[in-house]
Amino acid sequence: MKTKHMTIGVAMADFYGSHPNAWRSEETDPLTYINIDEQIKYAKIAENGGLDYIFMPDRVFLHLGFTGIVNFPIDSIVQLSAIAAHTKHIGLIPTLSTSFNEPYTIARQLRALDLISKGRVGWQVVPSFEPHAFANYGQSVPNSTDKYERLHEVVQITQALWGSWKKEAGEPNQETGVFLNNEYIQPINLQGKYVGARGPLQAPPSPQGQPILVMPAASNSGIQPAGMYADAIIGMPNTIKESVRLREIFRSAAQDAGRNADEIKFMTFFTFGLGKTRREALDRRRAMENPEDLPERLRHLSMLLGVPLSESAVDEPLTSNQLRALQQNPHVNKSTQAIRLAKEGYSPLDIIAHGVLDNTPGVVGTAEDVADYLEEWFEAGAADSFVIIADRLSDALSDFVNQVIPVLQERGLRPENYMGNTLRENMNLDYQLGVDPRILNESDQIK
Repeated sequence: MKTKHMTIGVAMADFYGSHPNAWRSEETDPLTYINIDEQIKYAKIAENGGLDYIFMPDRVFLHLGFTGIVNFPIDSIVQLSAIAAHTKHIGLIPTLSTSFNEPYTIARQLRALDLISKGRVGWQVVPSFEPHAFANYGQSVPNSTDKYERLHEVVQITQALWGSWKKEAGEPNQETGVFLNNEYIQPINLQGKYVGARGPLQAPPSPQGQPILVMPAASNSGIQPAGMYADAIIGMPNTIKESVRLREIFRSAAQDAGRNADEIKFMTFFTFGLGKTRREALDRRRAMENPEDLPERLRHLSMLLGVPLSESAVDEPLTSNQLRALQQNPHVNKSTQAIRLAKEGYSPLDIIAHGVLDNTPGVVGTAEDVADYLEEWFEAGAADSFVIIADRLSDALSDFVNQVIPVLQERGLRPENYMGNTLRENMNLDYQLGVDPRILNESDQIK
């Protein structure tokens, strides 16, 4: 079942935007990637617009984008701790790898952030796969079986640690002289093949109990653990049909684990650029293009269209001969969009400006265009939540909250205010503390 309102969060990785030249714009501080004051500013913009969460992906090695931008330079827990102190409502979802972090460290850090933020935290649970990341920890890349067996243990022990301090332990009582009821704070004494912990944790539950778990829409070995543990699945489908199919896969996995399918939310990425008119939106995107990048961008577009393109005619519609020769690339979903735009008479530069070279689906247009897209996906059951990616964060984020959010509210797709005080309340998720007892058979439990 769909919730009444779609939830919306914003992805913040390099704090520039998805367009490769966003960092070079006059509107952008080039040091934003390490400037926490700028990052806090964007978080406040998102919160003022009522967005439900900040999603912060991470990599634990020096990751350079194809334009040389440094991605993920600061530990996401440290970043969001600073942001938590300057916000009151928006959720905070960092990424922590199960491949390198011990359950006690994860449980303690996320509980601290959850307490600091008064119950606004999630955790993107990922196993790492990059050789550079493992090299930074003096390890080699494990096989898939070991990687996911460790993930199971890390998640179960982390959640057991969160549950090791029950609400019934109470609060310090100055009148009675009883600080806490220690009966409800007990060790867990769990030891698996890869990780273990004695416990208990050192701090009490937050108002939401424990952070929500977000897991990627991985295939094969990633489906079962996502169905068992995830409160939300985050994926990168390119079409409504693909998204509906993915969503059903993980809803079925949740049911197979003994859960209700409606307990697992499906989140999709969405890239956008805005203008008061579609022409204005396209011109804004075109202004971000760097002439030095044009040859490579045209080669990429030629691959989508199936016809060669000349730099001398980038601002002219395709010729009749080119239009007759258009051929869809079956390996790239954006090929369909690119061909449709070419047939509608757009020039190569305008087709690129529509975002056909972006990694995720999206819209470059008016606030109504963006709202129409989100509504279509939501009403089709393709997504419960959207993780928006601004093409240029310095102006697009404020435009989104000032222009798109009011349209969605008028259509009854977004609430006027936050639905609650915690991330779980705003994501329409139940309170949880500890491991869900429904998902583990006796043979699956860590002893």
